[in-house]
Amino acid sequence: MSSRLVGVGVGPGDPELVTVKGVNALRDADVVVVPVMDTGERGRAEATVLHYVPEDKVVRVVFALNERSDRGRREAAWDAAGERVAELLREHAAVAFATIGDPNVYSTFTYLAQTVAELVPGTVVETVPGITAMQDLAARSGAVLTEGTEPLTLVPVTAGSAVLKEALAGAGTVVAYKFGRQAAEVVEALRETGRVEGAVWGASLGLEGEMVRGASELDGGPLPYLSTLISPARRESGRGGKL
Repeated sequence: MSSRLVGVGVGPGDPELVTVKGVNALRDADVVVVPVMDTGERGRAEATVLHYVPEDKVVRVVFALNERSDRGRREAAWDAAGERVAELLREHAAVAFATIGDPNVYSTFTYLAQTVAELVPGTVVETVPGITAMQDLAARSGAVLTEGTEPLTLVPVTAGSAVLKEALAGAGTVVAYKFGRQAAEVVEALRETGRVEGAVWGASLGLEGEMVRGASELDGGPLPYLSTLISPARRESGRGGKL
């Protein structure tokens, strides 16, 4: 029988935000792989998983999660990680891979699944959706993501400030991910487009040191890499005005 590789979204950090289906997938798997940086510290995914499965069931696999400039080094790390997971799939019927947020939204799981499919043909790949950082930030801040016919645009600021400015110039809600290192550029984009008012940002959601603030408090100083911003759509037509 074919082995199964299951990408499990474990949310942005708060262990209470893992879905029942996600917990069952973690517990039903023979082993649970968690991504770690080459520096070795415990990441959010691993910390969350350990609330639900014993440590001896967890396999730590190194990914170049913090590598942004050296593509060769990053590719080599993906290949090594894929080979390690392939080995596990040859030994076990079901391997889960825990990823923060959702496995289909800017997740390392995407690259892993592609590599494993080549190394272990016939592997069945499945995903279990997870709560995203924008959903968690919206709940903690009271920001409404969308109403009526409003569009929602998700932008990784690592793509450049021009992409963010273009999105903010539109009429819909804009969510920005991974902007901690480009905080000054984000502040500039919000001010240029008149989108500071009502915008919120957050980091370490559900964890010790959680920060949830209005974007007006941003001064351009560096923030945690995994910071999230929500700039809600302009709503001036009253209740139900966007229907």
